[in-house]
Amino acid sequence: MPEKMQESRWTVYIIETECGLYYTGISTDTQRRFGEHKNDKKKGAKFFRGRKPKQIVYRQGCENRSEASKQEAAIKKLSKIKKHQLILTQ
Repeated sequence: MPEKMQESRWTVYIIETECGLYYTGISTDTQRRFGEHKNDKKKGAKFFRGRKPKQIVYRQGCENRSEASKQEAAIKKLSKIKKHQLILTQ
């Protein structure tokens, strides 16, 4: 009998671009997703067409996708200054 798959832990992340902009997203594997944004034009977000991702500057673990999506939406509503403050308090 096959083992039951464990539920993945979702993470909200913020990526800083080389030009200083912030991108917020969710994933179960932030390193893989960063690589997709950086190297794969088909799988990466359209936001990164013409912008180069520099580094992941913020991560927050969430219990499920729903919680991660709600947190992502809340972060996206923040001003750039508030996002920067969030990153510094991490």
